[in-house]
Amino acid sequence: MNELETRQLRYFVAVAEELNFGRAAERLGMAQPPLSRAIREIERQLGVRLFQRTTRQVTLTRAGEVLLGDARTALDAVSAAGRRARHAGEPTQKLRLALKADVDGGLLPAILREYAREEGALPVALVLGRYGEQAQAVRDGRADAAVLLGPFDERGLDSEQLVTEPYLIAVAADAPLAARTSVRLADLAGWELPDGSPADQGLDAAHGGPGVARARPSGQGRDPDQGRDPDQGRDRDQPSAAAQDSSDLPQIFKLIELGSAVCFFPASLTRRYPRPEIAYRPVEDHAPATLSVVWPECSRRPAVAAFVRAATKVAEAARPEPGTPRAAT
Repeated sequence: MNELETRQLRYFVAVAEELNFGRAAERLGMAQPPLSRAIREIERQLGVRLFQRTTRQVTLTRAGEVLLGDARTALDAVSAAGRRARHAGEPTQKLRLALKADVDGGLLPAILREYAREEGALPVALVLGRYGEQAQAVRDGRADAAVLLGPFDERGLDSEQLVTEPYLIAVAADAPLAARTSVRLADLAGWELPDGSPADQGLDAAHGGPGVARARPSGQGRDPDQGRDPDQGRDRDQPSAAAQDSSDLPQIFKLIELGSAVCFFPASLTRRYPRPEIAYRPVEDHAPATLSVVWPECSRRPAVAAFVRAATKVAEAARPEPGTPRAAT
């Protein structure tokens, strides 16, 4: 059996993630017929079916599911090898830290100061990105370490938990919810997150950061055919055109102030952005936000180890003593 090439793995991953040959071909910048032929050739080489195809649906077989996990890991490793080699050849060595701006539990300045005192410390270059991108940046070599909110895809990564803190719900200051001292998830019934999931289920593994919820007009249910792709069709949860990018805080704050949206934020972020037009309320039954430091499981770089030591030391010092009441938000 011939070994699969990285090009073939990229073709397969695109189809496996899109579950639609047309969208996968568009994503790859190629026509659909040669992509279909390439997938059939991969199946011939492996001697297994990777996809079940009907006129309306494309799904992964068990063999396809296994290959998808390994193919992602292999492609990440290829990308990481090239990037890390280029970084190693640069005249000035740096530690590249992946981060979503303002999502650091308020610890980053102290971590950087502590890190600078560590033996083997390097200048730090921030790799800023959107929610949910930090773990992948470490896997594919764009970053050497990351500070991020969980949950996240842990493939190929080691991590150390730094702090946990509550999620608060941000609502317009004149909204009925703002009159309460706290809310429960059930109080958010009738609102939806951008992916169409109900806000009263809170944030879960599908959301790497604050979630914006929009009210569904009264009496409107979900059309069972909404989001169905007539070509190769699968059901896709697509947010409405009005749904906003939860990485763009100014837009999100404006929506909240106008009463058009609510949003989950970690408590530390709400302390950075006190706004008279917005009320932040604890959500009694929501799981807490967990901040972690993450690095490649194969990393042996002294600079990475020094950063992890600094981050955990600062986080440990920031934790309240057992039995110490938390300050009210």
